Amino acid sequence: MSVLAPAGVLRGRAPALRLLRRYGVYLALGVLFLAAVLLDAGFLSAGNVRIQLFQVAPTLLVALGMALVIGTEGIDLSVGAVIALAAAVIPLYIGWGLPVALLVAVALGALGGLAGGAMVAFARVQPIVATLALMIGLRGLASLVNGASAKPVTDRALLTLGSDAFLGVPLTAWLAAACVALTAVLVHRTTFGRQLVAVGDNRRAARLAGLPVRRVLLTVYLLSGVLAALAGAVIVGHGAEADPANQGRNIELDAITAVVVGGTPLAGGSVRVLGTVAGALFMQLTAAVLTQHDVPASLTKIVEAVVICAAVYASQERGTR
Repeated sequence: MSVLAPAGVLRGRAPALRLLRRYGVYLALGVLFLAAVLLDAGFLSAGNVRIQLFQVAPTLLVALGMALVIGTEGIDLSVGAVIALAAAVIPLYIGWGLPVALLVAVALGALGGLAGGAMVAFARVQPIVATLALMIGLRGLASLVNGASAKPVTDRALLTLGSDAFLGVPLTAWLAAACVALTAVLVHRTTFGRQLVAVGDNRRAARLAGLPVRRVLLTVYLLSGVLAALAGAVIVGHGAEADPANQGRNIELDAITAVVVGGTPLAGGSVRVLGTVAGALFMQLTAAVLTQHDVPASLTKIVEAVVICAAVYASQERGTR
C-alpha cells in the first residue's frame, strides 16, 4: 500500500501538471503584469504601453518564424543576420520607394531561409550547423553591402511604419498581430500545418507516409527568413538608421526563448502560436520591469537564464513521446 499510494497521488496530480505546463505561461504573464502595475502606477500609461509594443514587435515577428522551424525539430540561428542584411539593403533601394525596398529585403530574407532549408532538407546538415554558417556568412555580406558604419534613413513612409500608431496602437504591433493571425491559420487550419507537425513529430515516419518532408522544411525556413526581414525593416524604421553591424544581434536567442517559454517543445511535433506571443510578452515585461526598477543588467540576464532553464525543462516534459 505504501508503494501504491504515492503512485495514485501522482496520477491524480497529472492532469493539473499538464494544465500548468500548457497554460503556465499565461498565468505567469498575468502575475507579472499585475506585479508591474502594482509596482509602478504609470506602467499602464499610453506612452509606456506603446514603448513595450514597439520593443516586442520585432522579437515577436522573428519568434513566429522560429516557432515554425522548431516545430520541425530544427533551429534557425541566422535570423539576426537576415535582419542585418535587410538593414543593409533598405538604404540602397529606399529611393525607389518603400515597397521596392521592402520587396528586396524580403526577397533576400527568403533566399537566406531557402539556403538554410536546402542544407537541412537536401544535404541533411544539422540545423544548428547550417544556420550557424549562414549567420556568419550573411552578417559578413551585410557588412560588405553597407559598410561598418550606421547610415541614417529619412524616408517618411518607413519612419511612419516604424514609429506611428493607428487607434493608439503602433503600426508595428498591427503588423505583428497580422502575422500572428496568418501563422495561426497556417498551423491550425491548413494541410501544411498538419504536415509540419508530423515532420517534427517523426521525420522518418512522415517520409514513409509520403509526406513532402523536404518541401515542408524548405517552407518553414523560408518563412523564418521572410519574417526576420520584416523585423529588420521595422527595426530600421523605428531607429531611423541602418546599422547592420549591430541591428539584429542576439535576437535569435530572444526568439528561441520566447518560443520555448511559450510552450513549443524543442523536440518538435507541436507549434504554439499564442504561447509564442505570450512568451515574447513575458520576456519583454520581465526585462522592462527589472530595468525600470534599476536592477543591474547582469542580474537581469541571470533572471532570464533561470526562466529559460525552467522553460526548457517543462518543454522536455511536454516533448516526451
